[in-house]
Amino acid sequence: MKKIYLFSSVVLMVLLFACNNRKNVQAVDPSTATLEMYTCPMPEDSVYGSEPGSCPKCGMRLVKIQFDNNQVGELEMKSLLKPANEFVLSTIPVTTMEKRTMQIEVDALGNVVYDTRQAGSVSARVSGRIEKLYVRYRYQKISKGQHLLDLYSPELLTAQQQLLFLLKNDSANTAFIEAAKEKLLLLGMSNEQLKQVIKTGHPSLTIAVYSDYGGHIHENAGSGSMYENPGSMKEAPLITEELTLKEGMYIQKGQSIFTVFNPDRAWAVLNIYGENQSQVQEGNIVRIVSEAEPGKDFRASIDVIEPFYRNGSKTLTARVYFNNSHIKIPIGSQVKATVFGNSKVGYWLPKEAVLSLGLDKVVFEKTAIGFVAKKISTGFAYKKHLLVLDGLTTSDSVAINAQFLMDSESFIKTKN
Repeated sequence: MKKIYLFSSVVLMVLLFACNNRKNVQAVDPSTATLEMYTCPMPEDSVYGSEPGSCPKCGMRLVKIQFDNNQVGELEMKSLLKPANEFVLSTIPVTTMEKRTMQIEVDALGNVVYDTRQAGSVSARVSGRIEKLYVRYRYQKISKGQHLLDLYSPELLTAQQQLLFLLKNDSANTAFIEAAKEKLLLLGMSNEQLKQVIKTGHPSLTIAVYSDYGGHIHENAGSGSMYENPGSMKEAPLITEELTLKEGMYIQKGQSIFTVFNPDRAWAVLNIYGENQSQVQEGNIVRIVSEAEPGKDFRASIDVIEPFYRNGSKTLTARVYFNNSHIKIPIGSQVKATVFGNSKVGYWLPKEAVLSLGLDKVVFEKTAIGFVAKKISTGFAYKKHLLVLDGLTTSDSVAINAQFLMDSESFIKTKN
């Protein structure tokens, strides 16, 4: 009996509370409204009253609606009963689009790599065995004319013996002698070596291979090289490891033994993200700051924009060639860049005023009694602003924060 009595008391109190609220709030016809009206914030309740109070359906406090004298008679029930995905009542601040000139600056990240246009290849002109190797580790710095290795070649030895035979037994046959000399030069023998062979009358068992380039030496034998992918660096422990090329190993005629890269000529490879790609063009001035040398910033221009996306990347790659002989930025360094694009004249809105619905962009336009969702066409975004292409005029006011007005439970329906 006590439980039944307690339950009856609770039901009676709830009914009395609801009756008291209904005395304060009455459903009225909005067409006969006074200058002050109150409505439930929940649009599905459709409750209106002329006095403040609480909603009899959901218990939320009623919100005051203010109208001008000449608008009261024009208020229609269908305007107030529109769903929240089409029409919103709010006092949020508004803004208008503004015509201005933007000096476009695009930030990008990248890294420094060798300029492959300055790369030189050291190849074997004859087949043979490496007798002596004078370079010992990967990425060793060498100078032009430096002695790299000594090569024993049976083919070269035979060509020397033919020349010495002609000089000893048919010295008057200058045509054959000159042809024999030319053959030795084509096989890789230098003029000094050739003169020494003729002077001594004895063939040289080995031929010295010299570098025609100065820079950092990269091994081509076996596993590939930086020339194949100049933008990638090997792991640090591999940089100073000894070469896989060893004394006593055989190399083939025409085989590329080393590639020499000049560190005084380099590229800055910049990654341009999708939203900025239309603003970056060849010839744009770029300010580059190396993270390794932040005090040595310099300016250059974009020389090449690669017309494809690199494997595994969603950014466009721009190359900036520069002279590294004085700056001395280490190859592989990370860099920050600012690309100075062309000035852009147009109508701009704050980014917060535009709501993205995927392919569509929406603003909430201010009307006499609320906000209406409206679809617009936009261009690119720059800093805190978005370029408006179509759908608004300079006299249209829109909510300064579109996300604030979005109903999370409904899909926005726009007014075109």
